Amino acid sequence: MLGTSAYSEPAEPVTYEEKIKRSEFIANVSVCHDEEEARSFLNAIASQHRDATHNCRAYLLSDGREYYSDDGEPSGTAGRPILNAIKRSGLVNVMVVVTRYYGGVKLGVRGLIDAYGGTAEKALSMAGRVERIPTKKFRVALGYESTAAIVKYFTKLAAMNLKWNYGAEVTVSGEVPASESESFSAGLEELKARKIITSWENLS
Repeated sequence: MLGTSAYSEPAEPVTYEEKIKRSEFIANVSVCHDEEEARSFLNAIASQHRDATHNCRAYLLSDGREYYSDDGEPSGTAGRPILNAIKRSGLVNVMVVVTRYYGGVKLGVRGLIDAYGGTAEKALSMAGRVERIPTKKFRVALGYESTAAIVKYFTKLAAMNLKWNYGAEVTVSGEVPASESESFSAGLEELKARKIITSWENLS
C-alpha cells in the first residue's frame, strides 16, 4: 500500500527523444516528492522548451496523489497514457513531462496515445529504480552516561541517519522505519520513565 511500505523511485533523471511521423517527442523523468517539486520541474522543462507545441505531463506520489494534463492535446491522448506508463513502471515520486514539437503530420487518437505513452515508458525504463523505506524522524535528549544504552536501542530498532550533538547533554536526531515507529515511541516513553533519556519528540 502506498505510503506504508517500501517503494521504488527513479534512480536518476532521464531524457529520451524520439521522432514519430515527423513530430519530435522528448520525455523527461525526474524524482518529485510533492506538488511543489512537480511544479518546479514542469516550469524548468516548459522554460527549456517554451517554443514546443505541447508539454504534456503526469506524476504519481508515494502517498497515492496523482495528476496528469493533456496540455492542449485531445482529451485522454497524452496525460493519461503518461500516467499509465508510470503506473506500469512500479515507480512513485516520479514526474514525466513529454514535450512535443509538431512536425506537420497528424497522428490521430491512437497514434497520440502510443506516442506519449511509449516515449514515457522508454524514458522510465532508462531511469532505473532505487528502493526507499518510509521513515519517521525523531530527536532524543539524554545524559552522557546513557549513550551506550541508547546506541544499543537504536541498533535494535534499525534507526538510521543519526546525528549526534554533544553539549550540556547529548541530543541525537535520526529516522526509524515507519513500520517500527509505534514500538519505537513506546520504547522511548519507557526509557524516559526509567530516566535513561530526559526527553524525546517526533519530528515528522
